[in-house]
Amino acid sequence: MTAQAEPVPQTTEQLVEVLKALANPIRLQVLGWLREPDRHFPPEKAIADQNEVGVCVSHLQAKLGLAQSTVSAYMALLQRAGLVESTRVGKWTHYRRDERRIAQLVDLLGRSI
Repeated sequence: MTAQAEPVPQTTEQLVEVLKALANPIRLQVLGWLREPDRHFPPEKAIADQNEVGVCVSHLQAKLGLAQSTVSAYMALLQRAGLVESTRVGKWTHYRRDERRIAQLVDLLGRSI
């Protein structure tokens, strides 16, 4: 089951919320890692295709060295901003970038400033 992202921001306030999600260096780093998941997370440890389904939150937690609750909160914020999508595989949540949405946001930002 894949969670759906919010629509592309139409107002300045909505765009500011997306930018706030990107303002945290750890969240920004995670988005960079998710661009090339097999490069940053060992594919042999994955229980699903990291490029199709995403990276398991437990692998993100291990790489970041943060509490599971902190990583989950960071990922939830990125998901609400529409930058990642989540998929459940058994009891595990996997995250991958929403490339279509990111491209729309880059375009919107370019037109906004």
